[in-house]
Amino acid sequence: MGDADVEILPTEREGAFVVRVGGRDQSCVDLGDPTRLVFDYVRRMGDVLDAVGEPGRPVRVLHVGGAGLTLPRYVAATRPTSWQVVLEPDEALTARIREELPLPRRSGIRVRPVAGREGLEAVRDDAVDVVVLDAYRDGEMPEDLVSAEAAAAYARVLGVGGVLLANVADRAPFALARDVLAGLRTCFAEVLVSAEPATLKGRRPGNLLLVAGGDDRLRRALERSATTSAAPYRVLAGEQVGSVLGGGAPRADPLRIDT
Repeated sequence: MGDADVEILPTEREGAFVVRVGGRDQSCVDLGDPTRLVFDYVRRMGDVLDAVGEPGRPVRVLHVGGAGLTLPRYVAATRPTSWQVVLEPDEALTARIREELPLPRRSGIRVRPVAGREGLEAVRDDAVDVVVLDAYRDGEMPEDLVSAEAAAAYARVLGVGGVLLANVADRAPFALARDVLAGLRTCFAEVLVSAEPATLKGRRPGNLLLVAGGDDRLRRALERSATTSAAPYRVLAGEQVGSVLGGGAPRADPLRIDT
């Protein structure tokens, strides 16, 4: 991605900017208030991060995909001293963000200029509490991040009680989300799904959040957040997940040909 493909656009709110990559809005960053999550699906991702472990306690987070670093900024503000690493291969994008939307001092956020799967393989076992998967290339999730092998890699780096949070942009009949879900179920006993009702009913495309590895406490917290959110959403758990998003098949890693 070249520098010309990255736009950082001011919004009506002073100090808030939209990051657009390749003509697509990727992030909204509020420098004055990093806890303000503008996009509805990002606010839902924040709800998941809030529900992991004890509120306000530091966590170890591996972000696969960076863009404007909205969620790393959020975690740094809501859980100070957290360990955070971002895998973002687009060095031109990261340079623009650092220059025009600088990170807070002592944020603890480190950005590694590597692709998601490559960076993931370099992470040791049981190293993190949360993996946030929010990586897109030309509007599509890279194939090697949604395969069954990728699911095994996520499970490997997560510690006991660790949570994978995956943002899957899809629309009915949800071919991608069904397959990603099937792949995650090869490694995780429990997978929750949150989505806007209109998306689940097939009225419009949207972002389905797949939350793997959570426990009952996390599920209850998300169910509470779903009803009190400014943009209410649904949380599917247990048999509901299979009845709505069943029938998928785990995807295999793309064929790699060494030259």
